[in-house]
This record gives sequence, C-alpha cells and structure tokens, in this order.
Amino acid sequence: MATHDHKIDKRVQRILEVLRRKYGAEHPKAKIEAYRYNSASIRIRIIDPDFAGKDLVERDNGVAPILEQLPEEIQSEITVLLLITPQERKRSPMSLEFDDPLPSSL
Repeated sequence: MATHDHKIDKRVQRILEVLRRKYGAEHPKAKIEAYRYNSASIRIRIIDPDFAGKDLVERDNGVAPILEQLPEEIQSEITVLLLITPQERKRSPMSLEFDDPLPSSL
C-alpha cells in the first residue's frame, strides 16, 4: 500500500496488482509500494531482503519484465523504480523521499 496520503489512482492500482501478483508471489517478504507523485509521474519502491547481494542490474532484471507487461501509457509514467533491501531503506535518499516526498512543481 502507498504510505501517508499519496495518491492512488487506477494506473497505480494496476501497477500494484501486477507486481504483487507476479513479483510478490515469488518474494513473499517483499514490501511493494507505489504512488502517483504528480500528473505525469508514478513512483515505485520494492523493499525486499531477496535483493541482498544483488547489483542494480540483477534487481532490475527481476522486476522490469513484469512492468513491461503493462500498457505503454502506464510504463511511460513510471519515473522512479527503487529496488532496495530493508537495510538500505534508511540509507537511501530516494527511499527517504519516497516516505516524505517534496511537493511536485506540476
């Protein structure tokens, strides 16, 4: 679920449904979140202990094929795909931004 008062719309819901069904089924400890940042931008964060020991390419290779199954108009709105371990959560500036986003200029 999205945190705080982040906006959830039909496209965000679709992303969450697909990721939870396809990624979450294989990674039950993963926390999958997404929210609409502004009218043109959706942010996704997956916090998964299974990312430990994997580089960014390996992490992306496990998630990108799932997102590529979404319609292009949804894919084009994904501006952040943050794939981190629970330990990286508090050290990642983007993860902190995900928790408490600055207001969008749009």
